[in-house]
Amino acid sequence: MALNIVIMAAGKGTRMKSATPKVLHKLAGRSLLAHVLKSGEPLAADARIVITGHGAEQVEAAVKADSISFVRQMPQLGTGHAIQQVVPALVGEGTTLILNGDVPLIETATAKALIDACAGHALVLLTVDLADPAGYGRIVRDKDDGGVLAIVEHKDATPEQRLIHEGYSGMMAAPTVALKRWVGQLTNNNAQGEYYLTDIVAMAVAEGLPVLGIKAHSETEVLGVNDPVQLAQLERAFQAQQAEILMRAGVRLADPARFDLRGTLTHGQDVEIDVNCVFEGHVALGDGVRIGANCVIRNATIAAGARIHEFTHIDGEAAGASVGEGALIGPFARLRPGAQLAAEVHIGNFVEVKNSTLAKGAKANHLAYLGDATVGERVNYGAGSITANYDGANKHRTTIGDDVHVGSNCVLVAPVTLGAGATIGGGSTITKDVTPGDLAVARGKQVAVSGWTRPTKKR
Repeated sequence: MALNIVIMAAGKGTRMKSATPKVLHKLAGRSLLAHVLKSGEPLAADARIVITGHGAEQVEAAVKADSISFVRQMPQLGTGHAIQQVVPALVGEGTTLILNGDVPLIETATAKALIDACAGHALVLLTVDLADPAGYGRIVRDKDDGGVLAIVEHKDATPEQRLIHEGYSGMMAAPTVALKRWVGQLTNNNAQGEYYLTDIVAMAVAEGLPVLGIKAHSETEVLGVNDPVQLAQLERAFQAQQAEILMRAGVRLADPARFDLRGTLTHGQDVEIDVNCVFEGHVALGDGVRIGANCVIRNATIAAGARIHEFTHIDGEAAGASVGEGALIGPFARLRPGAQLAAEVHIGNFVEVKNSTLAKGAKANHLAYLGDATVGERVNYGAGSITANYDGANKHRTTIGDDVHVGSNCVLVAPVTLGAGATIGGGSTITKDVTPGDLAVARGKQVAVSGWTRPTKKR
């Protein structure tokens, strides 16, 4: 049987007090609508339809999927009116699943349960047990078979009905053929002058079709967003869920209430994460990784045993960034796209690395910049030194061989190559290649000293 998934995303959300359409506000780094779409992806729908209205152009532009079609509801005259607009786009004679674009935490398993219970012949409502059901439509069930008899709005409920704690979530699965018929019979004879989708419950009961209510796993799963307060509350609820999943998998969070995951996080064993850390995009942490407090890590891979000290910012963007085994990064370090650090590399405070590879054991411990550079093993890169990689029109690379020592406050003007074992005197501006093993000093004019022997460390 054909499956239609319809997502209602036409509402204005006036209480958000924002020019941004409500469904495009972000939860954990993605729009509310993106969360709902993701939940529906595994269900293999024959048609996925988003109903837009307020800010339709913005909403439609934000959804990047060829398999999704749009139907506009202009003006917005209620939930039943929304489904009336989508009727011509519904396919087949199976099931239509109706979800809300501002209820982002609906689970795929719950949506599938609605579809399975409907099976093309029953009207199935997603309900929820609420500690405080004020404002929700109450689910009135048959005392004998438990079937749903009606949804009674809070303002219309009797004192007895107001004692019911089972409320309607606004989501349902319905037989497609019957749904088309029912919404065609809706009227707007009510105080609001709107067409209510919930009125189809009485129609189904009158026709003798089964009306079922399936309960959500938790209240959080069906919470919608109407204002910034609710958005923030839902954000914290979602983050608490993510934190619990990670901790049950063995990750040690110093304080789960001060943790934010805005993408995906994979991890090995014995991973520790301190407070106020934010993970975005795709992040992978190897065994024994330690993340200090107040770090932001986006689109990066961090290998086993690496230590990311406090206040470090890693943003791989599309190119990605990687940190090798046993590396030490930070505090106050910044790794930008294309930063590829091998094992045991040290990047210290106020050091920035962009589009550069650092081989095993290379060190830049203080206040430095490495951009568009290839750095060999065991290089020591001094404080205040930079690669001047941009000539105003093009980027150029700097190549630093194994065991090179770069003194403090140096400028390496790319393109330039420092041969293995070379030493660059402090304060030098290097514009020419340096032969392996040479000492280069440039304060006005670059001078190379051949056969120079670097002092050995005193023991």
